[in-house]
Amino acid sequence: MEVGDIVIAKITSIVGYGAFVTVDDYAGLIHISEFSDHFVRNIADFVKVGEEIRARVLDIDEDNKRVKLSYKSLHKTRGVKCKVPEYKIGFKTLENSLDTFIEEYKEEKE
Repeated sequence: MEVGDIVIAKITSIVGYGAFVTVDDYAGLIHISEFSDHFVRNIADFVKVGEEIRARVLDIDEDNKRVKLSYKSLHKTRGVKCKVPEYKIGFKTLENSLDTFIEEYKEEKE
């Protein structure tokens, strides 16, 4: 990894001044100023804990295994606040979905 490289970083926590990340065996920070060229009220408008994002390496501290990253250099927002979509993960058992499935199948055959 070198300065200027694009890496995949996993968000581990969000604080008022930035987001802590991990990149391979490095710990890092994306400072709030590196999320957008415009005012950032809430970093959670851009990323969520556990999310993996692409970021550009700004600085590397090999001795302490630390890295500084930039989000805005790859994700230009042009003044528009990005909303991270919320997904609901789960499934329904066949028993719970069977009646709906049968009705939809009957409608297709008619």
